[in-house]
Parts: sequence; C-alpha cells; structure tokens
Amino acid sequence: MSEVTTPEGLRKFRFGAGGEGNKEEGGARKFVQLAQTAEEYGYDTFAVPDHLGNQVGPLAALGALSQATDRIRLGTSVLANGWRHPALLAKEANTIDVLSKGRLELGIGAGWMKEEFDKAGLEFEKPGVRIRRLDEALTILDGLMRGQTVDFEGEFYTINGLQGTPRPRQGPRPPIAVGGGGPRMLALAAKHANIISVATGTTAEGKLRLSDMTMEKTLERVDRIRQAAGDRFSEIELNWTIATIVITDDREATAEMALQAIDQGYPPNIAKDVELTVEDVLQSPYLAFGTFEQIADQIREVRRRTTMSYVGVFPTQLDAFAPVLALLKGE
Repeated sequence: MSEVTTPEGLRKFRFGAGGEGNKEEGGARKFVQLAQTAEEYGYDTFAVPDHLGNQVGPLAALGALSQATDRIRLGTSVLANGWRHPALLAKEANTIDVLSKGRLELGIGAGWMKEEFDKAGLEFEKPGVRIRRLDEALTILDGLMRGQTVDFEGEFYTINGLQGTPRPRQGPRPPIAVGGGGPRMLALAAKHANIISVATGTTAEGKLRLSDMTMEKTLERVDRIRQAAGDRFSEIELNWTIATIVITDDREATAEMALQAIDQGYPPNIAKDVELTVEDVLQSPYLAFGTFEQIADQIREVRRRTTMSYVGVFPTQLDAFAPVLALLKGE
C-alpha cells in the first residue's frame, strides 16, 4: 500500500468502519449490507473484531465480504494471536487477499479478554508471555504472507521449510496492523507493523483507563512508537478509534454531561483514574462532540498534533460519522 501524504507532510486521512454481524446489528444479512453501506459512504476499510461472544467468525466473514464488496479494504480489529497458529492464519489471510483482489489488512494482537480464554478452556498467559508469542507469530506471518519458504525455531513455534501459499495479491504482502496501548506492545508494533492502532491502556480488570484518553497521554504513546521505530516511523500509519460521537450544537455542555456520567460510573468499562476538565474531553482524540464541521476540525487537529491519520468508528456510529467523513475525504 503506497504512502500518500498531504502538502504538510502528514498522511492523508483514511477512515475505517466495522461490524460484528450479531443479532443487535440484524444478523448475517444485515452484516453484509453494513459493509456495503460503508463502501457507499466512502469508508476506506471495513473490519471485523475477534471475540468468542455474540459475533460472526472474522475470517469466514471476510471471505464472504470479499465477494459482496468491490472497493472497500477488509480487515480484522484485531485477531487474538493465542487462538490461531500463525502457519494456519497465514494461509487464511493469503486466501482472503486473493479472493478480495488485494484488499486485506490483517490486524492482530496479543489477546486481552481473559474471560473468553477461560470460557474456551485456553490458557490466558501472562502479558510478557503473550507478547513474546505474538513477536514470534508476526515473524512467521511476515514470511509466509510474502509467499516465502519459512524455517523458524522459537520458544513457542517451530516451522520446518513451509512455503506460504497461495501467494497474496498484494506485494510484498498484505499490510499487518497491530494494536496496543502499553509500552511493550507499542514497541513490538513498531518492530513489525505497517499500521499501528494507538489504543488506550487497560486495567488488570480490562477497563479502559480514563487518563489514557487525553491528548497528553496519546502524544506519549505516539512518541514511544517514534522512538522504538526509529527510521521506520515514517513508513508506519497510525490509527485510532473514536469511542463516542455526539452531534451537538453545544460541545461544552455535552462534555460536562460526559464528565457527570463518568462520575456516576457510566460507561462501566471506563476506569476513572484521573479528574478531567471540559477542555481535556474536547481535545481527546477518542471523543468527538460538536457539529459535523467542529468534529472535522477536531480530527484535523488530532492529526496535526499526533500524526495519526487513520480514523476508526464503531458500527453503531457509521451513519452519524458519514457527514464528517464527507468533509474530510481526500484531505
């Protein structure tokens, strides 16, 4: 995937939508329609998460979407590495790339939902072990997804003269995306990934840290990537996902309401580890409150300050964000 930049040297915006194909979204048929709608709106990618709960299987779903869509790129956000051997995953990924005529973006991470590992009877290893395992998996995927013959002997995987087939449509291989918020994951992503999803950190209970949603903490995470990547940094596309979009004529009042909700424990997946101001909320890359024009300006400012340019939205906000996408498309 060639790098495209603006006159200021920043990457052009790309926009990602997604879906889970669950009952709340209307099931499998609506899932396909959702991807087709995202394509019509002009989203650049459509990604499927990887959970054992109420959603479609991501790889089978992308196989279906490879035939049901024409232009939109297809991704995973993100696969849990501990659930699939990299040799098997590489074959599935290359097959999807061939079937989609070169539209795959493979997102993969270490896996973080202990409850799902427990329910499946799979060991939820310590963070350091999961990160070392992912490091090996990414090394193997890199070779096999290029169609190369791979020999590898590591702590977790052994590959003996296996050739990656079928050869992918994209060269030298489909882009790999890695998501993370902690220092070790960001350093690993900087080593291997073409795309890095700059995520908020989580507590031991799996809650999102409120402090990590600030612009200040986001800049710190980007700086970690810059330091770890070295000369590679200019080749890496940075992504983030907006958690909440509220279309309103009064940004400040909406931000105040959001702070009040957090004080009362909503949403429950947020760990309040810091007191934020209204200005903190309005500058956060992960929260978008305002008119379509104000949100577009906010996203431009996020890119200017952080160099992040690949914007993701959740399935429920695909329609709400479409007018903002139209304002920013091509910039």
